[in-house]
Parts: sequence; C-alpha cells; structure tokens
Amino acid sequence: MTINLTLLPVNKRAGFTLVELLIVIAIIGILASIISVNFVGIRQRARDSQRKSDVRQIQSALELYRTDNSVYPSGFQYYSITNTASCSPSSPVGFISGSVTYMTKVPCDPLAAYNSGNYFYSSNGTTYTLTSCLENANDGDQNATATPPANGSGCAGKYYTVTNP
Repeated sequence: MTINLTLLPVNKRAGFTLVELLIVIAIIGILASIISVNFVGIRQRARDSQRKSDVRQIQSALELYRTDNSVYPSGFQYYSITNTASCSPSSPVGFISGSVTYMTKVPCDPLAAYNSGNYFYSSNGTTYTLTSCLENANDGDQNATATPPANGSGCAGKYYTVTNP
C-alpha cells in the first residue's frame, strides 16, 4: 500500500488578518477604559486627602488663635476662610492677627472649581464650623457627611466638617 501525499501550495504572506487586528484593538480599548476610570477615582481621592489635610491645618491655626485671644475669629466671610471673594494661589492670603502670623498662606481647594476654591467657615466667637466639599461620594471618614453646612449646598460628593474640640 502506497500513500501519495500531495502538498498544496502554501501562501507565505506575513501579517495579521483583519479579525485578529480588530480583536487586539478591542482588548486594548477595554483595558484603556478600565485604567482611565480607576485613574480618575485615584485623583479624586488624592484631592479629598489634600482637602482634609488643609482643613486640619486651618483648624490648628484657629486653635492657636483662640489660645492667644480667648475667642475664635469671626471676621471672615461665611464662605471664605481667606476673607477674599475667591482663593487665588497666585496671591496667597495669610491668617494674621496683629503681629502674629498663624498661617503664612491659607490653603485653597486643590481643584478650585467649587466655591471659588475656598473652604466653608463660620464662627460665633465661641464655636466654629470648618467644611470642605469632597468629590468622592463614597468617602467613609467619620467627619464626612452628605449634610451641607448652613447656607452651603451644591457639593457633588460629601462634606468634610470639623468643629472646635
């Protein structure tokens, strides 16, 4: 018994088929969208961490002021710890009382898109409320709440609020 093998001509073109290219492009697109969504969330959480740090720094300065003057400052505008209409990193405003500097530059909101970059502040001299808007609506911090401060609204996420200890 003899087996006769006939070889068919082989096409030796190098390259990928259209279907293979479309599959690779689809996989790359899916991975890029997953990474970009996670990246946005990471940036929001980083800005929220900066806001919380800023609020705690301002709280420390307010406590130093109260130690020296027996009252909390009440001369700030309600929406502005900087006592200006908008927070501007190019023209920083300090927290100064007389010859004592409590903060050389009062920090601005890192995104500066909400409330002109200012943190909420209100005080009656014996108590105060200091609040920032958080972007991450799922923030689990004990001071993060969906309830806005008095006269404050429009925050897309939550509010981070500290009061006098």
